Amino acid sequence: MGSVIDLIVAARASGRKMLAVLIDPDFGADQDLLERTVQNACMAKADLIFLGGSLLTSTAFNRCVELVQQWSDRPVVLFPGSPAQLSAHADAVLFLSLISGRNPELLIGHHVTAAPTIRAMGIEAIPTGYMLVDGGKPTTVSYVSQTVPIPHDKPGIAAATAIAGELLGLRTIYMDTGSGAERTVSSEMIAAVRKSVDLPIIIGGGIRDVATARSLCEAGADVLVVGTAFEQDPEYIFAMSEAVHA
Repeated sequence: MGSVIDLIVAARASGRKMLAVLIDPDFGADQDLLERTVQNACMAKADLIFLGGSLLTSTAFNRCVELVQQWSDRPVVLFPGSPAQLSAHADAVLFLSLISGRNPELLIGHHVTAAPTIRAMGIEAIPTGYMLVDGGKPTTVSYVSQTVPIPHDKPGIAAATAIAGELLGLRTIYMDTGSGAERTVSSEMIAAVRKSVDLPIIIGGGIRDVATARSLCEAGADVLVVGTAFEQDPEYIFAMSEAVHA
């Protein structure tokens, strides 16, 4: 397997959309549930498996990643909510800079803490501009990060922020309304960012139906991330995979 960022860039170059399943590490407390979740994601031909969350209560994070890697035939990518969410069992880690906020810890502070560990583990780091977008209600990520989301109806702000991320040398842009959000990132905002940067665009939060998934892909999203809805209805991932890959 090549690098994860090369897979994403190659998919974008060929016009192929990708689907990522985001698994809450707390699933590791129930290994049967975790195994079924990973198996469903692989059977549905999800392209990537993300692991992580804003609020981690499980103390067995490393074991969770190890099990997901064992059961999965897809790249396992960490989506860390803190420097504690690292594991050498992963293929890659999204090295997230919360460029939509002004919390210095999430712009560079946590990165300094985590960098030596990531280097020692030898896992691929993907510099990612993380942009929190208003999803209709406060979410865990907005509370934990202590940042204000980009207004849902301000695509110009999102575009300017993404340009800054690209000029800083980031490799991907991840726009997210957060787990359990009432709505996802608007197609207008995605289209504005797509016109402004040449980076792969990852979209997460509030993606609950096939029609929404299709509209986001048409607007310019390259990778769609589903989590909460998948947890509530495992069959959902099959319909979502078909919509994204179509």
